Amino acid sequence: MSSSEDQYLAFLDVFNETYDTTDMSYVVSNAVMLCTKDKVNQFGARFIPFFYYVNFLLSTIGNGLVLFIIYKYEKLNTVTNIFLLNLVFSNILFASSLPFWAKYHLSEWIFGVALCKMVSSAYFIGFYSSILFLTLMTFDRYLAVVHAVAAAKSRKRAYAIVASVAVWCISIVASIKELVLQNVWKSPLNGLMCEESGYPESTMEKWRLVSYYQQFLLFFLLPLAMVMYCYISITVRILSTRMKEKCRAIKLIFVIIFTFFTCWTPYNVVILLRAIQISATGETDGSCSESESLDYALYVTRNIAYLYCCISPVFYTFLGKKFQSHFSRLMAKNIPCLKRHMSFSSQSTRSTSQRTPHSAYEY
Repeated sequence: MSSSEDQYLAFLDVFNETYDTTDMSYVVSNAVMLCTKDKVNQFGARFIPFFYYVNFLLSTIGNGLVLFIIYKYEKLNTVTNIFLLNLVFSNILFASSLPFWAKYHLSEWIFGVALCKMVSSAYFIGFYSSILFLTLMTFDRYLAVVHAVAAAKSRKRAYAIVASVAVWCISIVASIKELVLQNVWKSPLNGLMCEESGYPESTMEKWRLVSYYQQFLLFFLLPLAMVMYCYISITVRILSTRMKEKCRAIKLIFVIIFTFFTCWTPYNVVILLRAIQISATGETDGSCSESESLDYALYVTRNIAYLYCCISPVFYTFLGKKFQSHFSRLMAKNIPCLKRHMSFSSQSTRSTSQRTPHSAYEY
């Protein structure tokens, strides 16, 4: 037998040793659970693009219609319309990011690093500013109804401009994280990803917690408390008057509060649960079934919140008589066959001279 064969047999003897050389002090008794979330990703790829495209179309049509009616029939420098214009622009900014995310969910991120950062920032700036402008409009209604005399002097164009600038600044500061952390990287399984990357996982986890708690406290709990307080105060004020349309105004307030609460609460509860889960166990620990359940819930509730965010200008304007009249006039002008089925108030729709408490609902 040659020396090379002897060496080969010696190697096999060493390779096939049956004794265990493992140092038991380094053995981890707990099983490491890897949640691949393939079903969740398939669900997202199948349904999320459809919802995003629907939200984009509804937002474009609805906000475009509100913008056109304000331009054609309303004064552009009133406090109410300044807030409404900013709300429309914030929703258009938010909706402009949705086609990019829809395409991303269908395959991979194909738009490059710069657009990854820009689209992510536009997405959150529009989302956050939309919530704050809705809250600001509610507060403005509160001033106009509950403190009508005192607010008459302060509710000027400068007040609306300063408040709008403050909202945009808060939204931009809250979205800086996306501009810094969002990057494009290549996943072996899913291709190009536009996600937070480039920093240690512990740092990423802390920033995710900041985002979740920021979303829940600053962009849900605080606005909800303000909306509830303002509309309860408005309701009490209206009930103390003798206005003829008291019941209609109360119903409108109830619809606004109920819709706001229904659309926003489930999404933000899921956000809070996710933050609590990460705080308690870490994102990679815990039950895979619990994590997947939260992912499914996040997909569904987030789209409900986004849909409300996209159509809120339409919702807030066309519940009022004045904008209903504007819309009827617009339809009758462009579709003559509808003219005989529509009646218009003899009062000029440009007038804002009503002084009754329910005038805030005549936008």
